[in-house]
Amino acid sequence: MDNTYILFPHFNPVIFSIFNISINWYGIMYILGFMFVLYRGRICIQKIGLNKKEIEDIIYFSFIGLLIGGRIGYVFFYNPLFFLNNILHIFKIWEGGMSFHGGLLGVIIVIFYFSQKLNKNFFIISDLIAPLIPIGLGAGRIGNFINGELWGRIAPDFYFSVLFPNSKIADLEASKNNLELKLLIDKFGVLPRHPSQIYEFFLEGVVLFLVLYYLSKKVKVNGIISGFFLIIYGIFRIIVECFREPDYQIGLFKECLTMGQILSFPMVICGFLVIYIQCRRIKKF
Repeated sequence: MDNTYILFPHFNPVIFSIFNISINWYGIMYILGFMFVLYRGRICIQKIGLNKKEIEDIIYFSFIGLLIGGRIGYVFFYNPLFFLNNILHIFKIWEGGMSFHGGLLGVIIVIFYFSQKLNKNFFIISDLIAPLIPIGLGAGRIGNFINGELWGRIAPDFYFSVLFPNSKIADLEASKNNLELKLLIDKFGVLPRHPSQIYEFFLEGVVLFLVLYYLSKKVKVNGIISGFFLIIYGIFRIIVECFREPDYQIGLFKECLTMGQILSFPMVICGFLVIYIQCRRIKKF
């Protein structure tokens, strides 16, 4: 089936440069995602009784919480030893290294702060933010694909495997004691892999957005949308991690689980707890 392998398009990750400052597709995708989130957030103003300024503040600070939390999460969850020995690299976000789960905690902290400041129920605000998150996630995954990073696991027998040029070092390491893989590298230069970024774009971006958008039109109980976000994203992430290459510095726990899966299981549990508690609270009234 090697004739079905897809050659990765040679995207230039840099759109253009001005005075030695490079503008990357990856950054632009996040900016576009943020702008669309801001647009959708403004539409929902009437729904939770906040004015335009309050909505914009929540979204702006949620974005900051996402960046700070995502970086701190990556440092602690994925590469603590490296950053312990290279403290200054913590601030070099442009070199990559963000954790969604850490970013989510950052957003939760921001929502809690604004719920106290504006005297609003936490879940009223979180139910507004949750359907907007997949937009940013989808944009980020497209950015990952354009950069040719976060590729999937080796899949020589998969019909739509992609040849990612940036995976060469990892491929050479993986093929050391495998003659079949060595032959594939001799033939194609790199190994065929799952395009896991596209899987994540479709599930965590498109499907998750459509489900939460539908629920936002139907569900009236506070917290249900937030709960479903945690459950569905967690399940999707657990599934996609089966096709995504594990982080090289961590590998697999017990030869089975990735860090992304380990961090996603508590999300699913918390999602069910949120829905259960909120539904019971409604029944009491």
